[in-house]
Amino acid sequence: MKLKNKVAIVTGGARGIGKAICLRLAREGAKIVIFDLMNELALKVAEEIKEGGGESLTIPVDVSSLCSVEQAVEKVIDKFERIDILVNNAGITKDKLILRMKEEDWDKVIQINLKGAFNCLKAVLKFMSKQRYGRIVNISSVIGLRGNVGQANYAASKAGLIALTKSAAKEFARRGITINAIAPGFIQTSMTQELLNTRKDLLDQIPMRRVGKPEEVAGLVSYLVSEDAAYITGETIRIDGGMSM
Repeated sequence: MKLKNKVAIVTGGARGIGKAICLRLAREGAKIVIFDLMNELALKVAEEIKEGGGESLTIPVDVSSLCSVEQAVEKVIDKFERIDILVNNAGITKDKLILRMKEEDWDKVIQINLKGAFNCLKAVLKFMSKQRYGRIVNISSVIGLRGNVGQANYAASKAGLIALTKSAAKEFARRGITINAIAPGFIQTSMTQELLNTRKDLLDQIPMRRVGKPEEVAGLVSYLVSEDAAYITGETIRIDGGMSM
């Protein structure tokens, strides 16, 4: 229970990696707040947390809207009076080759993946600054480090998230707030399943010859938001089975 009584916001916490993060942090004693527009799925995650003896709150939030985020954060403060942890996990893909990519597909991915993280940082950091304490983890991707054909929008958003992480970490280090990024490789989620089904050669790129589990990413998040990682900030940690060595 190393996170006992900590209040943690997880964006995109209704499924996949986000769900695994919610369940892991809840098991370690954190009170979980799920920001996700998929409210039915979020409520199911909340029920799992409750069954495990934990406490949670679900709030439908459009992370691309600063107003929506700020209103949600105020609700968290009203209920729990503090915010200790933020995990910016919400993300989407709209893959196309650059010459075929529509402007709205570029804009939507940037709005959710990058602007959404900025909005949540902006809304949460003013409270963490007053507390002189906070732990923030941004979920980037190895695609943000190496690029990928057909994913210019996604790669740009995830690379931007890494730069945002470093800048924010420098701004808030003196206030007792650590801000780090995680760059997962191929993790077993609904988002990657179709790609894995059509590209059988993908496993050949991974030295471990398997995809990662959402729970493995959640374990790394758990470490970064704990006191064990109190002297780590501004870092981007890859979790990809050695794919990007």
